[in-house]
Amino acid sequence: MTVIYNRVALIGLGLIASSMAHALRQFGLAAEVVGHARSAETRAIAMDIGLCDRVYATAAEAVQGADLVVLAVPVGAMGDLAAEIGPHLKPGATITDVGSVKGAVVEAMAPHMPAGVHFIPGHPIAGTEHSGPRSGFASLFNNRWWLLTPLDGADPAAVARLRALCEGMGANVDEMDVAHHDLVLAVTSHTPHLIAYTMVGVADHMRRVSNSEVIKYSAGGFRDLTRIAASDPVMWRDVFLTNKDAVLDILGRFTEELFVLQRAIRMGDGEHLHAYFTRTRAIRRGIIEAGQDTAAPDFGRVAQNGAKGG
Repeated sequence: MTVIYNRVALIGLGLIASSMAHALRQFGLAAEVVGHARSAETRAIAMDIGLCDRVYATAAEAVQGADLVVLAVPVGAMGDLAAEIGPHLKPGATITDVGSVKGAVVEAMAPHMPAGVHFIPGHPIAGTEHSGPRSGFASLFNNRWWLLTPLDGADPAAVARLRALCEGMGANVDEMDVAHHDLVLAVTSHTPHLIAYTMVGVADHMRRVSNSEVIKYSAGGFRDLTRIAASDPVMWRDVFLTNKDAVLDILGRFTEELFVLQRAIRMGDGEHLHAYFTRTRAIRRGIIEAGQDTAAPDFGRVAQNGAKGG
């Protein structure tokens, strides 16, 4: 693979950035990878495991001379970070992010982007419930979508270059409007996470069932909700605060659907329930056919003894 950017600066060294670092090295997409993290412990780990060629104590130092700067921090921190790095960006550099909300990121970052740099917001739809510099792995982006939301007047060559990098790491790349991105993600990611957090919260508050029983008898449904609800609380707090209009819209639609199902259950309307579940089951099949998940039993989960869970 050909080097696409000579120096890549990763700001924030959690799951996404560490996975990018591994992928950039494995596929030879960058000549040099540097990084920054606020925590001295994280910086030490990153150097200890060879995640970056150099790690800096400040973001301003890390971005100097970088051809590509990737902001991999919670959405709520991006405005202040953009203000810090703006004066130190190399002319002609490309700046992107990995936040799952785009409207708020553009609003926070754009005023701090100097003339002569290419600000191309982005969002890799990939992840696990794990975080930190040790959590990354090079194959995280394989066959996952990486959405780019170029702004009006974006340089087509700069967009194509960033697209080539994402594709070089194994991702499928698509482009869409900022507002449309935020609505789509409210459906596919943000609201499902909020529902997962809520259901786990309901279980936590149930006094009729002890905590030990909730944990002991956690079959597939509740267990998989807890996996989603284990995601980084800072990141998700910022997501809901910055994409609130789209999330509230989808929550309203969800509530309407829930009322319809409540009535069907109350009235014993098995025909309606069967038809509804048949339609929603087809969505799951479509996701598997698109290669975005596995049809393996128990989602391919590996049991402690090394056998696949059933």
